[in-house]
Amino acid sequence: MLNEKLLEVISHEGVVAIVSCSNNEAHVVNTWNSYINTTEDGKLLIPAAGMRKTQKNLEQNSIVKVTIGSKEVMGHAYMGAGFLIEGTAKFLQSGTEFGMMKEKFSFLSRVLEITVTSLKQTI
Repeated sequence: MLNEKLLEVISHEGVVAIVSCSNNEAHVVNTWNSYINTTEDGKLLIPAAGMRKTQKNLEQNSIVKVTIGSKEVMGHAYMGAGFLIEGTAKFLQSGTEFGMMKEKFSFLSRVLEITVTSLKQTI
């Protein structure tokens, strides 16, 4: 599901917004493009030190929306590309992916794993 343009965006720095929702209240948390790792099966792995409200929301509703972009990547017509990603998410506290991410990001306490269900280039 992940495409080359998204992977190019991830390889450049930018801000990522992750939106979760429960009880009809959206919550947004940010991270950096450079913190995102991808798996062979197309999942996104993001280190989490905080994200407590996101975790609480995911316990009731696993659906997330993510925006990611970079002004350094060619978009549809001009420089600047961005994506809207939709998927389901959960937090990992052990396992292979957790261990790999902990080696890269010693500050993390958990890993946010996002299974992508929809990917749309917006700019």
